[in-house]
Amino acid sequence: MIGIDLFAGGGGMTLGAKLSGVDVRAAVENHPSACLTYQANHPNVTMLGSDIAKVRTIDIGERDQPLVLFGGPPCQGFSTSNQRTRHAQNPKNWLFREFLRMVETLGPEWVVFENVAGILQTDGGRFAESFRQQLKDMGYKVAYDVLNAADFGCPQRRSRYIVIAALNADPQLPKAPADTAPPTLWEAIGDLPELLNGAMEDILEYGSSALSDYAKALRSNLEKCTGNLVSRNADSIVARYAYIPQGGNWRDVPGMMRDPATDRRRYHSGIYRRLVKDAPSVVIGNFRKNMLIHPTQDRGLSVREAARLQSFPDHYRFCGSIGFQQQQVGNAVPPILAKAVFDNVMAMSSLAGGR
Repeated sequence: MIGIDLFAGGGGMTLGAKLSGVDVRAAVENHPSACLTYQANHPNVTMLGSDIAKVRTIDIGERDQPLVLFGGPPCQGFSTSNQRTRHAQNPKNWLFREFLRMVETLGPEWVVFENVAGILQTDGGRFAESFRQQLKDMGYKVAYDVLNAADFGCPQRRSRYIVIAALNADPQLPKAPADTAPPTLWEAIGDLPELLNGAMEDILEYGSSALSDYAKALRSNLEKCTGNLVSRNADSIVARYAYIPQGGNWRDVPGMMRDPATDRRRYHSGIYRRLVKDAPSVVIGNFRKNMLIHPTQDRGLSVREAARLQSFPDHYRFCGSIGFQQQQVGNAVPPILAKAVFDNVMAMSSLAGGR
């Protein structure tokens, strides 16, 4: 199967597709730092670093295998954490039209679309319903559901809305293995280097041997890992962390030490959330903005720790400033979840005789 990745970001979906055997030939991404990350990890894929609205078509050479077009437009306009611009007028909520335009232009045999589960709630779910209906109007059969990455072995409870559409087959979503228990947060990151607030030494040796088969697989045979970068928080903020137990948040900070901001809408349960060692992580979204706290150290997560919780292997390098790297990791589809989806697509395509 041939693949094209739209809104590719740092390449999490491409990685999952490749692990399933998809020959990903082209990708479209507008953000320069994300393009650098994608190209560093997928050098054989043609990257179109452009606004998708300016892309008329995509040349992938000979179509000697069925084509799967996949990706997901930026999700900020659908996120349940965004209560201010989560409505029809947010221009980011209309980027799915560009996705549909490329479906119509390229006529892929398969389509895989992903987004945050909040898309089902925005404006009563009309975006999600409209997207599915337009695929059906183009002749596709459509299946959709919300999948939790933890059910497929990811150490993070992260729900994603997945649509699979096919021209010549009856698509289905993958079923979570009955015997799969996700690694705990500590099993996933406990072997990584111990770091300080504001750590900026990118490449370091591991802190210990791998604590689980999951960590061992992501480490492979590496002796050092990259991405050991931590946002520098002000001393007044770090002082608050000491009051927060695992599973706690800003409410555990004494009142006199809290941020004096008058806009209390900022204070949702993810603010100053200290992660729990012995359970899968909460969702890794904008982990810098939420100030997710390491379970045992008074600091935020490093880029590599967050990447581990997203199921990126340790050889995967992220490019750009620390803020852009954090954004790429937080926005990504966990490769382990993407692989489960594409494994299913490949199996269904085979049963359907390729096309």
